Amino acid sequence: MMQALTSRDLSRLSGVHPDLVRVIKRAATMSPIVFTVLEGVRTIERQKELLAKGATTTMNSRHLTGHAVDIAPMVGTEISWAWPLYYDLAKIIKQAAKLEAVPIDWGGDWLKFRDGPHWQLPWKAYP
Repeated sequence: MMQALTSRDLSRLSGVHPDLVRVIKRAATMSPIVFTVLEGVRTIERQKELLAKGATTTMNSRHLTGHAVDIAPMVGTEISWAWPLYYDLAKIIKQAAKLEAVPIDWGGDWLKFRDGPHWQLPWKAYP
């Protein structure tokens, strides 16, 4: 099953590193799970706002430099926050990254502050 990213999804990928955009676009063509792009490049103001709300733990986010993207699975017309869907989607994103030969880190694999929607290019490969 193929998913077309919407114009809104594509606009949210604007400014994101081309390697990460390639992974997300490839995943969309492979995924039976419909997903949406929540956020790509983030401003310092937005990062401060998220830090204040406890939705992030850092001001050194990969979103600030275009090296991260947040995506979420959709159930009908609603965003789902159900972890099982994020695990299923993670398999697809990781497979797409492998096919595109792009190393990728998933926030859901983190031991502290697990972040299911978050995908980023690794610091080591993309300083």
